[in-house]
Amino acid sequence: MSERAYRWARDYGVYAAVLVLLLFNVLFTPHFLDASNFRTQLVQVTPVVIVALGMALVIGTQGIDLSVGSVMSLAAALVVLYLGYGWLPALAVAVLGGAVVGAAGGALVAYVGVQPIVATLALLVGVRGLANVLVPQLVEFRNPDLIALGGSSVAGVPVIVVIAAALTLVVLFLVRRSTFGRQVVAIGGNRRAAELSGLPVKRVLLTVYVISGLLAALAGVLATARLQASDPTSLGLFIELSAITAVVVGGTPLSGGRIRVVSTVMGALLMQLLSATLIKHNLPQSWTQMVQAVIILAAVYATRERGRR
Repeated sequence: MSERAYRWARDYGVYAAVLVLLLFNVLFTPHFLDASNFRTQLVQVTPVVIVALGMALVIGTQGIDLSVGSVMSLAAALVVLYLGYGWLPALAVAVLGGAVVGAAGGALVAYVGVQPIVATLALLVGVRGLANVLVPQLVEFRNPDLIALGGSSVAGVPVIVVIAAALTLVVLFLVRRSTFGRQVVAIGGNRRAAELSGLPVKRVLLTVYVISGLLAALAGVLATARLQASDPTSLGLFIELSAITAVVVGGTPLSGGRIRVVSTVMGALLMQLLSATLIKHNLPQSWTQMVQAVIILAAVYATRERGRR
């Protein structure tokens, strides 16, 4: 395949795939255009989008964060434990807990020199264990403010979708318009050269993992608010895989040095639409998994070939 074709696939492939899926569903899926269906799809994909935004920053530095699902479970545990002080203090504690976990992972990577996959894998196990100790079983709550955060709408658009859209714009600004974003990309492209250029490599790496932890914790709070219950045992399970898939399918290479924010969101939407489409047409979940595997391999192969040329 030519260089031009690879470049097109990298830049527009995920958009074309989403468009094809939308057209297919409009033509062949009953009630696909119902407002309730669109609302459901957007609400379901929101946690993945929020987590994937942080994951894109981490992968942009040539790293990985496997702890995001466990951070979601910890946030779910903390928010229900501190809900008696009010929903805002509970939210603050939960998000702070995510930042602490992110800082721990970032410190291990940046200052201790532990490989990102090893550092965050250890946190994946330990943090979920901590969450299960804090809240060992499902706990329902009736706080109206927190419930409204997960279930209310603004002009017909769910609040959690509005929050995800706002966070997308913030991360997009960081990547494209801020010095921090340029430093992240430079570190991912060539960490040694970034160090020799005087960039604050360790501080930037630490910040990236803190942001990932913050976003994962916020996703955990929003998911808990939508469910009206805290369930650290199951919340966030395997979401790290969904987030990595969204980032890779969106065109951000695992080798770092490039971050595609909007395409990451589209990658998450593509995976959500694919799963919903197969379910609506009575195909088993195993088909979804196999198709997703093919899409991931194609995305990784495309970015790998581009890097060789």
